[in-house]
Amino acid sequence: MNILVIGGGGREYSIIWKLLKDNNKHKIFAAPGNGGICDMADCVNIGVNEIDKLMEFAKEKEIGFTIVGPEVPLSNGIVDIFNENGLKIFGPNKKAAQIESSKVFAKDFMNKYGIPTADYIKFNGFETANKYISHLSPPFVVKADGLSAGKGSFVIKYTEDAIEIAKDLLLKKTLGDAGAKIIVESFLEGEEASLLVLLDGSDYRLFLPSQDHKQVFDGDKGLNTGGMGAYSPYKGINDDTLEKIKVDIINKTIDGFKKEGIEYRGILYVGLMLTENGPYVVEYNARFGDPETQALMPLLESDLLDLLISASEGELGERAIEFSDRYACCVVFASEGYPKQYEKGKEIKGLPYRDKKDKLVFHAGTKKDGDKYYTNGGRVLNAIGLGDSLEEAIENAYKITDDVFFENMHYRTDIGRKGLKYEK
Repeated sequence: MNILVIGGGGREYSIIWKLLKDNNKHKIFAAPGNGGICDMADCVNIGVNEIDKLMEFAKEKEIGFTIVGPEVPLSNGIVDIFNENGLKIFGPNKKAAQIESSKVFAKDFMNKYGIPTADYIKFNGFETANKYISHLSPPFVVKADGLSAGKGSFVIKYTEDAIEIAKDLLLKKTLGDAGAKIIVESFLEGEEASLLVLLDGSDYRLFLPSQDHKQVFDGDKGLNTGGMGAYSPYKGINDDTLEKIKVDIINKTIDGFKKEGIEYRGILYVGLMLTENGPYVVEYNARFGDPETQALMPLLESDLLDLLISASEGELGERAIEFSDRYACCVVFASEGYPKQYEKGKEIKGLPYRDKKDKLVFHAGTKKDGDKYYTNGGRVLNAIGLGDSLEEAIENAYKITDDVFFENMHYRTDIGRKGLKYEK
């Protein structure tokens, strides 16, 4: 089958890697891809938001199935347009993708259908927001309404900071239209976890729980990023908690979709906060998480394409989703300065990385020139370690730094270590 994967990050690399691991006879195209993806697939110079060009390319190359990685084309209705033109595609339609593209929509949806989430108030003007924030006692959270690549959420320790953030978003438009509305919500105390749900409109299958590390520095310090690493399985969710998540969150979400006239076919990413009072939803995403997917794909034993096609056609039926009983740890190698300004064009040493036992390197922000690879983004590479224990997986991921590096490479040294307490 001819397959098109839209995107060019580590998530898309891991999806393509898994597709070929399941069946190396697939012909895969990537738009736009990256330096490493180009070693596995035919990369085409079409941006993820050039929907008309992507559609014409899919027709020209007789693409049998398209997989959308990033959130922006989903929010812009790529699934609707492909479906209208008889092209098979994986991902939620534009109406469904609002669950990620608008924090206000998502919070109102959860409030309406009794899904546990933090208390919140929404604002679209600075003056009213300023009056409200001025009387709040930290900690609390300020979030931009729209898509902001994981950089629109701020945990507030000082009220003055919150006022400045609200001013930046609502008056200075530092995030453009994404910050035209904001949410101020109560701070939830607990431990975060990620759960990916494969939905076919009615039925669903769960991926293994994972845990992301969003802050740029060790100890969860510094600015929020798109994610500095992840590991799976996360064992902080026991059977009782998982049942509560299914009943209070997943089932209510699916019921809510049906009542809203939303047929959700695709991945629903549920960002969780596990509190003393039970699990709460921090956020929804309408696609595979990044970097969670990079930790999950090496553990998935079921055929990925079969699962995605079945979900997109509303036919998950009795299909099982099966995983290895091993562990995976993904460490992001980032450019110095990320998530703010960073340099590109640094030569990456140690590539192409020859897969070693239980050690993989997935490309993210890279480009290839001749037989050399260069940095081309904030998050550059994903070092994946596998093991029979979480500790072994962590150790194997960090061993990759002995071979692979680039000038001013930055990475957290504590990815996965929060999970070791559940392994004793």
